[in-house]
Amino acid sequence: MFEDILKNFENKLNNANKETELDALRVEYLGKKGIVQSLMEKIKTLSNEEKPSFGKNVNLLKVNITNLLDEKEIKVKNSMLEKEISNTVKTDLSEIELENMGSLHPVTLMQLELEKIFKSMGFSVIDAQKEVVTEFENFEAVNVPKDHPARDMQDTFWLENGQLLKTQTSAMQNYCLRNLDMPIRAIFPGRCFRNEDVDACHEMSFFQMEGMIVDKNISIANLKYFMDELLQKIFNDKINYRLRPGYFPFTEPSFEIDVECRICKGKGCPTCKNSGWLELIPGGMIHPNVLRLGGVDPDKYQGFAFGLGLTRLALMKYEISDIRDLNSCNLKILNQFKE
Repeated sequence: MFEDILKNFENKLNNANKETELDALRVEYLGKKGIVQSLMEKIKTLSNEEKPSFGKNVNLLKVNITNLLDEKEIKVKNSMLEKEISNTVKTDLSEIELENMGSLHPVTLMQLELEKIFKSMGFSVIDAQKEVVTEFENFEAVNVPKDHPARDMQDTFWLENGQLLKTQTSAMQNYCLRNLDMPIRAIFPGRCFRNEDVDACHEMSFFQMEGMIVDKNISIANLKYFMDELLQKIFNDKINYRLRPGYFPFTEPSFEIDVECRICKGKGCPTCKNSGWLELIPGGMIHPNVLRLGGVDPDKYQGFAFGLGLTRLALMKYEISDIRDLNSCNLKILNQFKE
């Protein structure tokens, strides 16, 4: 009986080439008053000895019909899409005036270049485009306590549901620790938001790229070596930078990595607030509490994390003096990046 029902279904399915016909078959066999449901109701009338075998066959029939319907539905949709594409008016791209085409944004170019560099160094690129995160992800998971000033309304954009606009790409650290296999070597670029006073080197919306390495026997020496390699690859030459002590709740010890301002060559200008240096890569050894919250034993594994300011890095890389130019739609600035 079951074989006959399935064979009859397959014959009908072979002749169905429209979505409406597939929908009709789905109702006929899997609907509330369909063939499979009627078989399910028949189980009540059977003896206890017959029920297990009959029920198993009904379920198997239902699975086979469902799978065959799903497969045919995909084929029908693909066939319709191919017909639609073939009937679409084709455009000869060679006729488009290339000088009127746009270009990638400097920050996008910077991100793509960095991803290429990091991939060559064995890093995985994790999607961190989620801009709305939970309080735990943004703060507790990276060892930022309830009374930390970063939670103040003047710094953070809070939403009415208790979530917030991501203030830092560090919000992805906990996810990576919990979901990636050891050893971890990953970067996660994304957009961040802070209620900043806008000036030549600050914006309320900016882009970062967080990175982390977690493995056995990781030390500050590894961090220092990695920064040497990274900065040399980014700027394609020897660049002056300094490693100075800093404070971040999620790293211990913590460091601020400043690069010599490439706008004024270290002499002092509005971009670097006349200091000759621009803070570029905060980082340090991952705090044991952060590892524990990510399900990692800090006695077995250590690591370091760092945050690249993609927007500031684009300023230094392309020698743009004012961060506001990047969001201004100023074509005189952006047209320079056409390939």
